[in-house]
Amino acid sequence: MVRIETITRKWGNSLGITIPKNIIEKSHLRENQKIIVEINLMPDIRSLRGILKTKKSAQEFKDEMRKSWE
Repeated sequence: MVRIETITRKWGNSLGITIPKNIIEKSHLRENQKIIVEINLMPDIRSLRGILKTKKSAQEFKDEMRKSWE
C-alpha cells in the first residue's frame, strides 16, 4: 500500500488529485488503470478551538496529528 498526501483541485465540475511521479513509478501506475483511493479527511483545526485544552500552538498540534497518521 502506498500512502500520499495531496490536494484536490478543480477539474471542470469535478475535483481531481495529482499523483507524484515517484509514486507513479514506484507503483507501476499507467493511464486508464483502475485504482482504489481511500479518503481520510483532515479535521479543520479551527473547528477544534476551545474544545481542546492545550498549551501547544495550532501548528504543533497539526504536526503531532500528521505524525500519528504515518
